[in-house]
Amino acid sequence: MKKIFLAGISVLFILISCQKEVDFTPRKINYDRDVCYICKMGLTDLPYNVQAINEHGEVRWYDDLGCLAEDIRDGNFNTWKGAKYKIWIQDADTGEWIDAEKAWYRFGDETPMGYGYGALKEKKSDSLYDFKTVLKRIEEGKTKRAEFIKKKKMSVSGGDGEMKCGGGMKCAPGKCGGGK
Repeated sequence: MKKIFLAGISVLFILISCQKEVDFTPRKINYDRDVCYICKMGLTDLPYNVQAINEHGEVRWYDDLGCLAEDIRDGNFNTWKGAKYKIWIQDADTGEWIDAEKAWYRFGDETPMGYGYGALKEKKSDSLYDFKTVLKRIEEGKTKRAEFIKKKKMSVSGGDGEMKCGGGMKCAPGKCGGGK
């Protein structure tokens, strides 16, 4: 019985000692390959990218804090992250990777998906929000998304609200190639 116990302890010790230590330091963006987990847009060199690293060392990229907020609210982020995780965001002024949950956020930036929140390493004024407050504000719709979407639709449609395809063909809203 003593040998079985010692053998069990030995196996347990080996399994514990073989577990790989996860590197939670920020990863470098590969602009040719890395895309936002939510909207599938390629990451840009704008300083609004977010990366989350889970307990297995897997990375999820987001091109805007709002995409991370959507994943937390509607996706499987809370299951995916596991017990230990780290979220990094770029400082909107310097591009430096900073801890997203310790950052301060200002509202009004022109971000890749139009949510409008730029992260800052240090609190510089009274009009900044903490991470949890920003997530709540995004959930409440306190973003620049409506303005962003309106602007993007106008640039695609030529300003009259109707999609125009190649050759002057008019298409159904949101569809291209849908007939004349």
